[in-house]
Amino acid sequence: MSKSLAPLEKVSFKVIRWVGTPYSVIFHTLLFMGIPALGFFGFELRSILLMFTTWLSIEAIYLAIFIQMSVNRNTESLEEVEEDIEDIQEEASEEEEAHKVLIHIGQQMKSIQHEIDVLKRSGVLKHNGNGHRKIEA
Repeated sequence: MSKSLAPLEKVSFKVIRWVGTPYSVIFHTLLFMGIPALGFFGFELRSILLMFTTWLSIEAIYLAIFIQMSVNRNTESLEEVEEDIEDIQEEASEEEEAHKVLIHIGQQMKSIQHEIDVLKRSGVLKHNGNGHRKIEA
C-alpha cells in the first residue's frame, strides 16, 4: 500500500482479503447450516428465521461496502499506474526527440566531413606540418 492507512482501513482490508478465502466459504457454510439447526435446541423457528434474515441483510450491506472500498482502492492504484505510464511515455518522447537531434547532428557532421574531403582533394585545404590545416586562397 502506497499510503499510510487508518486503523479502520487496515481492519477493513483484512476483512476484504479474508472474505475472498476458502476459510470464509467454510465459515459461512457452517453458519448457514448451524443457524437453522437452532430449532433443534428449542428456539422458535420464526425467531430464528427473523434473526437469520436480519443478519444476512446486514452482512450483505457490509460486503457491498467492503467491495466498494476495494474497487475504490484499485481505482486509485490504477490512476497512479496511468500517471506513471504517462510519465514514461513523455520521457520516451523526449528521448526520441533527442535521438532525432543526434541523428541530424551526425548527418551534418558527415556533410561537413564530405566538404572537407572535397576541399582537400581540390587542394584548397592543406596541412602546414604542425597538424593544423590552413586554407589557401
